[in-house]
Amino acid sequence: MEKARVLLADDHVLFREGLAGIIASQTDMETVGEAGDGFEALVKARELKPDLILMDVQMPGMDGIEATRQIKQTLPETIIVMLTVRGDDEFLFEALKNGAQGYLLKEIRSQTLLEMLRGALQGEAAISSSLAGRVLAEFRRLSKYDAVNGETDSDLTEREQQVLSQAAQGATDKEIAAELNISLNTVKTHMRNILSKLHVSTRREAAKVAKSKRLV
Repeated sequence: MEKARVLLADDHVLFREGLAGIIASQTDMETVGEAGDGFEALVKARELKPDLILMDVQMPGMDGIEATRQIKQTLPETIIVMLTVRGDDEFLFEALKNGAQGYLLKEIRSQTLLEMLRGALQGEAAISSSLAGRVLAEFRRLSKYDAVNGETDSDLTEREQQVLSQAAQGATDKEIAAELNISLNTVKTHMRNILSKLHVSTRREAAKVAKSKRLV
């Protein structure tokens, strides 16, 4: 039986070693590479073309969500499952929107992790049970919004509204990152999503649309 080729992306070496040990004991999986940040994960994904990537959400430099977005653009068949210590809705939905097949908390037991990964390789969603309810609640919320408003394109998340509010006041990406205590790459990811949702191409246009629709 051909083994699933796995790439591990996490900035904590000890955690990567633990994952590698778990995978090494399986007959249907093998670790083919490791990365310590999002950019390295992107480079190694393009080089190794793994079947599955276990991706930490928050890493220095390029974060896991941005790395996921770029990897899925060039390697759409690669399965990416996010691993994180925090179940923030903001990161959960951003990860799924950018192509992640799953989102798991690092508190998960190894046997459950392996079951989830095997499911992901078969096309199933790999989401921690504590987070699955939030996904369903968000789906229902968006469906209700769609029924009332006819579209969801301008439905910015709370964090996106915060980023847009800062941008509308003339703040740079670095200033927004400092003010909201998030990474620069996370700010850029939010801005891309904002422009896409508002169907505009510049920050200035986004600010005008947001003010006209009272989104900020």
